[in-house]
Amino acid sequence: MSRTSRRALLAGTAGVLVVGGAGALAVGDPLRAGLRRRLGIGQVDVTAPAAGAPAPVYTTSASTARGRDVTWGWAGPPGHGPRDLPVLLTLHGRGADAHAAFEQLGMHEFLAAHVAAGGPPLAVVSVDGGSTYWHPRADGDDPLAMLATELWPALAATGFDLSRWAVAGWSMGGFGALLLAREAAAGRFAPGGTLVAAAAGSPALFASPGATSAGSFDGPDDWHRYGDLVTAPGTGDGPRAVVLSVSCGRDDPFREQTQRYRDACHPTPAGGIGDGAHTTGYWRSLVPDWLRLAGAALTA
Repeated sequence: MSRTSRRALLAGTAGVLVVGGAGALAVGDPLRAGLRRRLGIGQVDVTAPAAGAPAPVYTTSASTARGRDVTWGWAGPPGHGPRDLPVLLTLHGRGADAHAAFEQLGMHEFLAAHVAAGGPPLAVVSVDGGSTYWHPRADGDDPLAMLATELWPALAATGFDLSRWAVAGWSMGGFGALLLAREAAAGRFAPGGTLVAAAAGSPALFASPGATSAGSFDGPDDWHRYGDLVTAPGTGDGPRAVVLSVSCGRDDPFREQTQRYRDACHPTPAGGIGDGAHTTGYWRSLVPDWLRLAGAALTA
C-alpha cells in the first residue's frame, strides 16, 4: 500500500470513529492505534545488538517480604566482575520476571555495546516483582521491603557499589521506577546509597482508581497512596532530587497519562512522546538512553 493510500485510509477511518461524540472518541483511540500498527505507521521495533555480552548470572532464594521464592539476576560488561560496579536496577512489566530484562530486552547486550562505545561500566540488576505494581499489597506481598531488606544486602554481599544507584523499568516497571524515585526523594525508600536517576518507558499510570487494571491496586486508598504519581511526582526538588527520563509511544494506551506526568515534573524529564506502541521493540529502543542516563548520573 502506498504512503498516500495509507494516509487516506487512516484519515477516513479516524473520521468514522469520532462520529457519536466523546464516547466514540474513547473507543476510537485504541482502534486507530491498532490500524496504525497494521499499516506500519509510527512503529518502533529495535532489536538488541550482538555485542558479545557475558550471560546474566541468576540467584534464587526464599523471600520473607514476598512470601515466595524470588529470583534476581545481574549482568556486567565484558571483562568486569561485580566488584565495585554501580547498579542500574531494572523493574519488569506485568506478567514478566527477572529474566525479562535480558531475555526480552537484551539489556546485557546493550550494556556491552554501551561500554564498548566508551560509556562508563555498570551492572544491570533485575528481580522478580510479580504483578504487584511494585508496592506493598494487602495480601502481605511487599516488593518494596524485598528490595530494601533482601535484594540490597545480597547486592552488597556480591560486591556491587551501592553508594549511588539508578533505576529503570517499562510498563508496570516504569510505574515502579517512578514510584521508587518519589519514595526515595521523600526519604521513604532508603535501602542504602542514593538514588540518582530513574528512567521509565510506557509507565503504567492511571488517571483514577476506577481506571486501573484488574488487581493492580487494592482499592482507592491504595491507589491514592501509591498510584497517584501524576498529581505529585515528588522527584524534582530538595537534596534527594532524582534525574528523570520518561518516554512513551504515541500509540500506547498510557500516552496521555505519561504526558500529564511529564507536564507535572519540574524540571521536565528527558525522553518524550514519540513513535511507538506498548511493545518490546519500542522498549528496546529506550535501553541505550537508559544506560547513558544511568552512566552519567552514577559517575557525576
